[in-house]
Amino acid sequence: MTEHAPGSARAPRCLYCDGACLKKRTNPDFAAHSSWNDVLRALLTSLLLLVSLPAFAEPDYAREQRWADEITPAIVVGDPMYLTQKNGHKFLGIYTEAAKPKMGVVVVHGLGINPDWGMIGTLRQRLPDFGYATLSIQMPVLAANARAEAYAGTFPDAVERIELAVAALKAKGYQRIALVSHSMGSRMAYAYMKHNPAAITAWAALGMPPAPDGRDAALLYIGIEAPVLDLYGSKDLPQVIAGAPLRRASLQGKAASKQVVIAGSDHFYAGHEEDMVKAVVDFLDGLK
Repeated sequence: MTEHAPGSARAPRCLYCDGACLKKRTNPDFAAHSSWNDVLRALLTSLLLLVSLPAFAEPDYAREQRWADEITPAIVVGDPMYLTQKNGHKFLGIYTEAAKPKMGVVVVHGLGINPDWGMIGTLRQRLPDFGYATLSIQMPVLAANARAEAYAGTFPDAVERIELAVAALKAKGYQRIALVSHSMGSRMAYAYMKHNPAAITAWAALGMPPAPDGRDAALLYIGIEAPVLDLYGSKDLPQVIAGAPLRRASLQGKAASKQVVIAGSDHFYAGHEEDMVKAVVDFLDGLK
């Protein structure tokens, strides 16, 4: 520890006794308090780092906007709409009507993508063909180089977005609303569903990975009251496959809940998009 003469402009401030021990370096409290200062400074540094963590989890709004600017002009099926959060941020949703709607569906995409990307675009466009109107929403995204664990800090934001999407479908007259999520979006949906929102009739969780902190092998559906479809591919991510038995066990005794594995499919259902859509439709059709 660097020392400066007591009383000089650069004299250290004792965090333990506010400096009384520094008036005389021979004070027996000086040595004892010096060790306390080291401990307290370390604790304060740790606290400051913890306080700073949420800043790294702030959504990248500029990245969201670039995607919105890119995909909205190319939307052929469905209509773009914007929902406004409490902080004033407007995020993109794509609403697609069904000719004879049975239910409204909120579609929640995975890590770092957009509401019309790949398999998400397939779900939002194909489900209406079977009577399920969709509202696919932009979820929080971080910088392109952000690690998956960092997304845990965006979950409160994600929950708010899902709530706004559900409210938007209700405003359109839908009495029954389902949630269809994928990958990181399923983690985000879990943060919403664990409070058992009364508005949700059912939840299809695709490619459900374990918790972001890695402490548990799988996110379980224990305590979730709505019927759940746990869907994954036989060639899915290793962590998704590893957690499948635990997820299946947590569905036991839940009416209308089930686990389905699509043979040969990877995490993004490439080449198995119609199998994916059919699994979700069969699940929703089976609800009373």
